[in-house]
Amino acid sequence: MNESFGADDHGDGYPGVGRVLVVVPTYNEADNIGVIVDRVHRAAPPVEILVVDDNSPDGTGAIADRMAEADPRVHVLHRPGKQGLGAAYVAGFGWAAEHGYDAVVEMDADGSHAPEELPRLLDAARDADVVIGSRWTPGGQVLNWPWHRQLLSRGGNLYTRVALGMPLSDATGGFRVYRVPALARLDLDSVASQGYSFQVELSWRAHRAGLRTVEVPITFAERERGTSKMSPVIIGEALWRVTLWSVADRRVAPGRARRDGTGDQRLRWP
Repeated sequence: MNESFGADDHGDGYPGVGRVLVVVPTYNEADNIGVIVDRVHRAAPPVEILVVDDNSPDGTGAIADRMAEADPRVHVLHRPGKQGLGAAYVAGFGWAAEHGYDAVVEMDADGSHAPEELPRLLDAARDADVVIGSRWTPGGQVLNWPWHRQLLSRGGNLYTRVALGMPLSDATGGFRVYRVPALARLDLDSVASQGYSFQVELSWRAHRAGLRTVEVPITFAERERGTSKMSPVIIGEALWRVTLWSVADRRVAPGRARRDGTGDQRLRWP
């Protein structure tokens, strides 16, 4: 882990947002991590990057360490083994809070999330607690996905929207910005979800907490190098968790969102 920086080493951060940390979980992303870090810094030079590596056998962690030694904007958090996407992000969020960042970004290491679109998400974060890069809101698109995978994603988001009463087009999207104070309201220590369900759970918690959420259209592209981590197990976990949350929400607090004003908190972004 590279922690050799001081409070004065980061300048003023991203205009209107402050110090921003892009959290990039990795497991066997040796072919991608260097490219992604370079693209992020070209797109948004003021931001910093935390690579959260789960002891990748292909040497991803060692590559990240070398980048951190050469660039004070790059940091590395090593974990002992593969513990899942959700746990990696929670660890990264905690690291960001401990080191005084104002906002954190979720971003995949495989290039599916274009770093060139990061400034648009950060601009939206000036007036929001949560910003979701959305594939399915007007203006968003997906490249190089077969029709059945698009249908699965659209159908899953429709089911989530209906079951949980969240007015989001892409609750499973993983390209996001969170204000650090907003994360403190989501009780991250109790989050156990992984994969798609992790993104859904944080969307749901943000909605219940009345956080201001913006969806910004993005172009999502299938990875060009490496192997996808998506599996039927991850998809199945998302579906059964959404169902359980929906049942629990209706039993514990029917009509809660209408009574306490935490209904549709979305802000529209051009």
